[in-house]
Amino acid sequence: MEKRWNLDQLYLSFQDQSFLNDIETLKQMLEDMQEYSQKEKTEDNLKSYLEQSNQFSDLVEKLYAFISLTMSSDTTNQDALKYSSVIENLLAGFADAQAKIDRWICQFDLDHIQDSYIQEHLFVLKETQEHNRYLLSDEGEKILAQMKTTGSSAWLKYKDQLIASMKVSMDGKEYPLTEVLNMAYSKDKEVRKKAYEAEIASYLQVEQGVASALNAIKGEAITSANLRGYESVLQRTLIDSRMSQKTLDVLISTMKKALPMFERYFQLKAQALGYTDGLPWYELYAPIVESDMSYPFEKGSQFVVEQFYTFSKHLGDYAKKAIENQWIDVYPRTGKVGGAFCHNLHCIQESRFLLNYGNEFGDTITLGHELGHGFHGECLNTQTALNADYPMPIAETASTFCETIIKKAALKSADAKDKLFILENELCDCAQVIVDIYSRYLFESRLIEKRQEGPLSVEEIKALMLEAQKEAYGHGLDHRYLHPYMWTWKPHYYEADYAFYNFPYAFGLLLAKGLYGLYQKQGATFADTYEHFLSLTGKMSLEDVGKSVGIDLQDPAFWQNSIDMIKGDIDLFEKLLKQLV
Repeated sequence: MEKRWNLDQLYLSFQDQSFLNDIETLKQMLEDMQEYSQKEKTEDNLKSYLEQSNQFSDLVEKLYAFISLTMSSDTTNQDALKYSSVIENLLAGFADAQAKIDRWICQFDLDHIQDSYIQEHLFVLKETQEHNRYLLSDEGEKILAQMKTTGSSAWLKYKDQLIASMKVSMDGKEYPLTEVLNMAYSKDKEVRKKAYEAEIASYLQVEQGVASALNAIKGEAITSANLRGYESVLQRTLIDSRMSQKTLDVLISTMKKALPMFERYFQLKAQALGYTDGLPWYELYAPIVESDMSYPFEKGSQFVVEQFYTFSKHLGDYAKKAIENQWIDVYPRTGKVGGAFCHNLHCIQESRFLLNYGNEFGDTITLGHELGHGFHGECLNTQTALNADYPMPIAETASTFCETIIKKAALKSADAKDKLFILENELCDCAQVIVDIYSRYLFESRLIEKRQEGPLSVEEIKALMLEAQKEAYGHGLDHRYLHPYMWTWKPHYYEADYAFYNFPYAFGLLLAKGLYGLYQKQGATFADTYEHFLSLTGKMSLEDVGKSVGIDLQDPAFWQNSIDMIKGDIDLFEKLLKQLV
């Protein structure tokens, strides 16, 4: 049975009069809001702006969500493509006015505000004032925005075109890069090795062009940071992430200390697969055992709901409601995008979930993961739109927490073989988020440092990547088979306005495990604490959100406790290997 999501709570169609009326309302709101920068500096006017801004955010979200969700389930929908451009053009025209409004906000002394509604938004208002310290003049901002269209934005499109048009030759046939990358998960060792070798060879077609794009984008990021007065490109990312340098330093230090533990995991896996010099890169995702576990959607969704109820009634009820009320687009089909995501809809206090469900255990994990994102949104429905916008590092916390609930439950009921299968998938994921992310952080740090001296050659970039991989993976990998081109197709390096799109993944994973550790200690009473924690994520610094549940994010012991949970899984992994392999 085909299971598609229902978007009627947003709009019935692009011809729906409600949809057309809301576009006209958006135009009027844009005009009305432009006037705030000229208004008198009074609490009444500031409160009015905040109320209008919250309504505006919900309206934009509602319109944009209907368009983007329609396009995700039907990439050929011409109405969606048309209105996507309409909304983008409307919002682009508002950029200058928003900058002036932000400067108007900077004129307020927020420490002496009396109005309770304004006080509820003090964090985002002070954040606006903080960000304005790094803005150029109106004319300067306009010039930078215009230059970006022919700078980093153009280079990004060029890079994407190069990667999308790549052809990988293997066994006399040509494959798109994405198809070859998926062969890393093949059950056939020869296929995995051939795919790796063919992939590495194929980058010769595009390496010079992609290196030029990387140099240009990082050069723009450095120039922009310098012009705005940031101490570094990294400082800009940390400010945007609502995270202190000290918290990052403690996180990175803990990850570094955990590397020998993961090196042991890689060596165990290498030995199980018959390798003596460490794991070749092409075997990172190789299955150690095959599982016969089958999880059709009905079975998988029932399992998720049942396990969520073991945590709290609210979480179980939420998952049940999402499944029963057609919030989920379940199966793959022609014209639908790949992958999986959750789109939280604060505007209607619901969510929508896209899956490409394939009846495997991993698909059930993905369902639990995405429902975790949705529950994060559920806990933020008590907040205004402005107070519900959380930074990237905490974005994966609720999803990983829910994923952990599912995996722990599955381990309890599985036989030894299936336990090994589940653990291997879990540890493979953790290794990517800790070890590979650490290598990416090292690579990007050194790349930006050297880029300040001038553009890097392809060989210099490749050398930096190999150096970072050797430092992160140690002797867990066979150094004859590393991946010098991991900087080419990973999109995270090519966003000029958001560098270091790496450490947030490790932050989210380890914070989720730390929260799960608290749950294990506190039991059922932790559910209310957890929901309160999630409800604060849009209106506090990450450190203050942590303090709300008694977590000190600058204490190495907290992060180490999360690492120790992974160590326990590696110990069990080794024990099961001795029994079964």
